[in-house]
Amino acid sequence: MNITKTAKDNKRVVVAMSGGVDSSVAAALLKEQGYDVIGISMRLIGYQEGMERVGGCCSIDDLNDARRVCDQLGIPFYVINLENAFREKVINKFISEYLSGRTPNPCVLCNQRLKFEMLLNKARELEADYLATGHYAKIDFDESSKRYRLIKGVDPGKDQSYFLFTLTQEQLKNVLFPLGGMKKEEVRRLAQRYNLKVAEKVESQEICFIPDDNYSRFILEKATPDSVKPGDIVDTSGKVLGRHSGIHNYTIGQRKGLGISSPKPLYVTGFDLSKDNVIVGEEERLYSDVLVVDDVNWISIPKPEEEMEVKVKIRYRHDGEDAVLMPVDSRKVRIEFKRPVKSITPGQAAVFYDGDIVLGGGWIKGPAYLSPVL
Repeated sequence: MNITKTAKDNKRVVVAMSGGVDSSVAAALLKEQGYDVIGISMRLIGYQEGMERVGGCCSIDDLNDARRVCDQLGIPFYVINLENAFREKVINKFISEYLSGRTPNPCVLCNQRLKFEMLLNKARELEADYLATGHYAKIDFDESSKRYRLIKGVDPGKDQSYFLFTLTQEQLKNVLFPLGGMKKEEVRRLAQRYNLKVAEKVESQEICFIPDDNYSRFILEKATPDSVKPGDIVDTSGKVLGRHSGIHNYTIGQRKGLGISSPKPLYVTGFDLSKDNVIVGEEERLYSDVLVVDDVNWISIPKPEEEMEVKVKIRYRHDGEDAVLMPVDSRKVRIEFKRPVKSITPGQAAVFYDGDIVLGGGWIKGPAYLSPVL
C-alpha cells in the first residue's frame, strides 16, 4: 500500500469500510467534501471460522460490498488481514471472560485493539491525516481545557458513544465521525441519493464471529475441554437446586433456561468461581446501588481528584442513571447510584456522561450483590 498524496492541501482520510450503509455513506460524504479518501476493510474471520456465512458484519459478502462501494465512488480499496490479532485480542478474550463468569463486550475490544489502534496505525503508514468510521458519535475540541471531547450522536436510538470510551486524546485528534450529526433515516436517504449499492442493506445485529447468535455452542467448540466445568446451581443460602454444564451458559439477570423448578421466579445473581457454582435468587437480589469500575480511561476531562456527579450507563441499551463517582486510584472508581440499578454485570462497560459529553469509562468489576454465598 504505497500511495503518494496527490495534493498538498488535500487532507487524506482512511475510511474503515464494513460493507454496510453507514461506513459507505461516510466515505461518500468525505469524498464529496473534498477529502482524498481511501477505503480499507479489516479481514477478521477466516473462511474456516464462518466468514462465508451471510449475516455477520465481517463476512466475505460484506468485504465484497465494501469493494463494490469503493469502486462506485472511485476510491482505492484495500483489505488488511487482522485475523490473528482479532482471534488473540477479541475472540480469545470473549471466551475467557465467559468462562470466568463475566459478560464481555467484544465490540468495545475490537474498537480499542483493532480499529483505533492497528487500523489507525495503518492509516498513518498511508500518510493519512485521519481515520473515519461510520459510528454515530461526535468529536469536538474544547478550547478552555485544550482537550478533545467525545459526544453522543444526535440520534438517540443509534448513538454509539458507549462503545468508544477507550479512545485517547491522541486518537481523537486523528479520527472523524461523519455521521455523528445525523439520524439513521438521513443516512439511508443519502445512500439512496448517492445510489449506493448497499442503500437498502439490512443491519447486522449479532456478534460478527457468532452469526447464529449461539454463544454457548461457540464457546464449547473453541474452549479447551478442561476449561468448561460443570457445577451446582445454588440459592443465596447455599442450597443446591440443580446442576449446570458450564458457567459460560449464564449471565447476570438471566431467568430462562436455568433448568430448575421453584415456586418463585429465580434469576442468576452471581457466581462462586471457587466451587464453579451458579448463584440464583429472587429479582430483588439483582439490585445494587454500588458499583466498582476498573481500567478507567478519561476522555473529555482529566482524572478527577474529588467526587463528582455523573450519569452512568452500564450497558449499551441503558438510559443511564444518576450517580456520584468517587476516585479510588489512578485507574479505579467507585460509583454510588442515586437509586438501585438492576443487573450490574461484570465484564460489561460502565461509561460516565455529563449531559451528552462522554467523560470516560471503564470495565465493571462488580456490584455489592456479587459476593459468594457465605
